[in-house]
Amino acid sequence: MGLLERIRLSREPEETPEEKTAHEALEIIEEKISHISPFRVVFASISAFLVLSASVLALVWLVPYDRVSVDVIYKQSGSSHIVLAEINNQGSRSIDSVSLDIVFIDDDDVEIQRIHFESDLISAHKSVAGDELEMIVNGESVWEDYTIEIILSYDNYRGPVYEKTTMEVGAWTLELFTLRAPLKIL
Repeated sequence: MGLLERIRLSREPEETPEEKTAHEALEIIEEKISHISPFRVVFASISAFLVLSASVLALVWLVPYDRVSVDVIYKQSGSSHIVLAEINNQGSRSIDSVSLDIVFIDDDDVEIQRIHFESDLISAHKSVAGDELEMIVNGESVWEDYTIEIILSYDNYRGPVYEKTTMEVGAWTLELFTLRAPLKIL
């Protein structure tokens, strides 16, 4: 052994037990990392995504919940007013005895026109729209403000539900509103 080698060995301190344990742990980690391949990472990511998607689908389709809304579009057109509505049963159960009233009211609280819609049943995840949910109000000034009153009632598994709201319209030529009944889970 040469002089330089003896000097180098004399300067290197001996490893403490903690350092020895740390080096052993690093060697184990390096060995485990060597088994990880890009294919395994992609496969694990896809598997995690599929499990998460299945969980979301189970919540949306299997866990019973009620969510009903009414979308209303108000439009001024020439010398008339157009009100379009759509009932959305976004819940996982059907609703029964559905009744929707849309009332067009002027500034003096005088009812100008009303439409009434009834349905015995709206299935889960279904929407209802059509001619019965359209109102055309002719002959009223487009320069005035009006109120649209929406009255929704239906029966779900818990019993009757009644929702009522009013919307002020006329300031804009196109306005969109949504009446949303509260979300009920289980």
